[in-house]
Amino acid sequence: MSVKLSKRDKEYLDGQHGKAGQIAMRILARMAEVLEAEELMDVSQAHIDGCGLLSDAGLEFAETLVSQGGRVSVPTTLNMGPLDLQNWKHFGVDEEFAAKAIRQGKAYTDMGCIPTWTCAPYQSYLTPRFGQQIAWGESNAICYANSVLGARTNRYGDYIDICAAITGRVPRCGLHLKANRKGQILLRLVDIDPAIMRSNAFYAVLGHLLGTAAEDKIPVIEGLDPEASGDQLKALCAAAASSGAVALFHAVGVTPEANTLEEAFAGNEPERVIDIGLGDLLEARSDLSTAGEGDKLDLVVLGCPHFSFDEFRELAGLIKAQTNKGNKLHSNVRFVVISCQTSYALLQRSELFDVITGFGVEITLDTCVFHTPMVSADTKVIMTNSGKCAYYAPGELGTGVAFGNMAECVQSAVKGRVSREEALWKES
Repeated sequence: MSVKLSKRDKEYLDGQHGKAGQIAMRILARMAEVLEAEELMDVSQAHIDGCGLLSDAGLEFAETLVSQGGRVSVPTTLNMGPLDLQNWKHFGVDEEFAAKAIRQGKAYTDMGCIPTWTCAPYQSYLTPRFGQQIAWGESNAICYANSVLGARTNRYGDYIDICAAITGRVPRCGLHLKANRKGQILLRLVDIDPAIMRSNAFYAVLGHLLGTAAEDKIPVIEGLDPEASGDQLKALCAAAASSGAVALFHAVGVTPEANTLEEAFAGNEPERVIDIGLGDLLEARSDLSTAGEGDKLDLVVLGCPHFSFDEFRELAGLIKAQTNKGNKLHSNVRFVVISCQTSYALLQRSELFDVITGFGVEITLDTCVFHTPMVSADTKVIMTNSGKCAYYAPGELGTGVAFGNMAECVQSAVKGRVSREEALWKES
């Protein structure tokens, strides 16, 4: 189909805004045809996922845009990159790989991108407002922006994200349009013990279940605690976007487009109703672990998505509780927390820094356990409180994985083996 282009779109296509702009607009116009969008529309912000060094082609593409005068036209943040830019040698990153990663990072900052280097941009800088049209990459960030903030974005992956940032334009279709944002299936939480629903692990487990159940539909959750925190909803979004294709969900009384059940479905009836009970949650929780209770533990990984300052505060409290008993990090266990510069700067200005690092926690910034080689070849079992990390670790890292809450991760790190408190889940 023919896409209606504005005067400015045509100027980009004609090269009047530079060669890089012409390349970007050609890609966007073709993508609009593929998506059967009638026209393009403005966005006022972008978040780039394509800055991770996944291939030499990605580096070449970014450097080509720079050499052709590429420059973003809207405020644009950067997702986590392929290494900790300041401490990559500590994690044993190959120098040739590091050189390419640094070149790629420079290419994006040369185009005017803001070096946030985080997969949780909604917790650090330029948090979008309700109804704002944006072009975001990174699956958990897309889900969070759409669902929790009520901003509007489709999934912008490598490398259409930077094309949108350069032109400030995207195809008018999908979740940018209110008509496409109404709920389609209903998930009702039934007879779940309030103690479980208050636990942080519940949100990762529910997210994992949500992604599996929703398939390609927009789910609506009924029964979620209206006091759910930003970090809890972050965990839900990350797990749901990993186990499924969830880019938007509504939670009645929690998320901004679902003040009521009727509003969430825009007055329509749900196509399907799914009741979720304790048994469903137990099955989803079990599905997140391939390692068993008591297995020898090699590595704890927290911060997928990136750790917030509030999570650092929680971790410090758990560590204090252990050290007050005379416990310390087991000599055979590494403990890695992944975060961003914003949260780390706050940590450094607090009394929590010495508590956490004194325990032996390694803090790495700007990157992700799946993008930089921080996991040694002899690592057999990883423990994490992240549904996203638990979902990807066996396939991406070739390790066993044990899922547990943050307290269980700290407890296991002290004991040197997987150790979880099952009473909450079994006795409810």
